[in-house]
Amino acid sequence: MAIKRIWHGWTTRDNADKYQSVLLNEVIPGIEAKQITGFRKIEVLRKDNGEEIEFVTIMTFDSLQNVKDFQGEDYTRCYVPDVAQAVLKRWDQHSTHYDAIDTRDF
Repeated sequence: MAIKRIWHGWTTRDNADKYQSVLLNEVIPGIEAKQITGFRKIEVLRKDNGEEIEFVTIMTFDSLQNVKDFQGEDYTRCYVPDVAQAVLKRWDQHSTHYDAIDTRDF
């Protein structure tokens, strides 16, 4: 059973494209470069909330142990590098983890 690690971050309208670029071109490649055992993929969602733009990341791992290999024993703490913090307005301090019980592709 896979584990889904879900995190939210918000930025201003002015910084949204900059954050998206940082996320896609620096943060995610940095995570992939760690070659974390059991890390399968990351999904990125974006939503315009008027004054703020919300981003959601959903990381998929094979097991909770793989998440701990990524973040350590305090595995719920967020992973937000300084380069991303510089353009975010606010963000979840902790990620939420779910068991993926069905992941059908249609």
